[in-house]
Amino acid sequence: MKNFTAPSWAPLLQRHHINTFDALWNLDLEPVDVPNLERGGHSEVSLLTLEDQRFFVKRQTNHLGRSLQRPFGEPTFAREFRNIQRFEALNIPALEAAWFGERRSQGTWCSILVTPALEGYSDLIAWHARWNQLSEHEQVSVIEASARLLATLHDTGWMHGSLYAKHVFLKSQPGHWEARLIDLEKSRPLLRRTAERLRDLDVFTRRLTTWQPEDWTTFFTAYAGTVESGRFWQEKLNKRLKRKGKS
Repeated sequence: MKNFTAPSWAPLLQRHHINTFDALWNLDLEPVDVPNLERGGHSEVSLLTLEDQRFFVKRQTNHLGRSLQRPFGEPTFAREFRNIQRFEALNIPALEAAWFGERRSQGTWCSILVTPALEGYSDLIAWHARWNQLSEHEQVSVIEASARLLATLHDTGWMHGSLYAKHVFLKSQPGHWEARLIDLEKSRPLLRRTAERLRDLDVFTRRLTTWQPEDWTTFFTAYAGTVESGRFWQEKLNKRLKRKGKS
């Protein structure tokens, strides 16, 4: 069994006596969504509030993902926890982990990942839903903050692997906007840098139907750093979408 507790959250978890695997596993919490029964196991996410701080408690049983490094599989939350730590070390803004643990016994492999809610943030789909209510300055700020986040991810040599707009979270701060990534289960280093960047960008563009051509020009300019480089990536993506029959 392997356990991790973030030092910043350890006192809070200890005060409420939920700083052990058994205590967290036995919490009676309502799932926030339908449990995931794929991969031959069970995986669910619940919401927990402690002293005005919300946490997502993610628990799973035999819900395994396989890779070249781990051909026999591991809990997908173990992979996400590892990626959270990697992103933190690489200064890629993302969610954080408050607690992680796993237990394997008699053919059953359980894991728990506890992540603090991104208080004050909203996902990009939520911002997009009220796009016409935002000022022009706010719209540009959201676009550029999202683009800079994706550029940081890719320039560091990583891909998200499931980069839907709902996995990009943003918050307005005095003088600037902050953006962070969530759902890092499928994140991994870029192998084919151009193709896999485009794959992430392809997924990201879906459902952002309100953004106009000038918005995408702003996005790609911020993503690539210059108008010319932005045009390069925009044209590359458009060619990919045409081959797939999406435009």
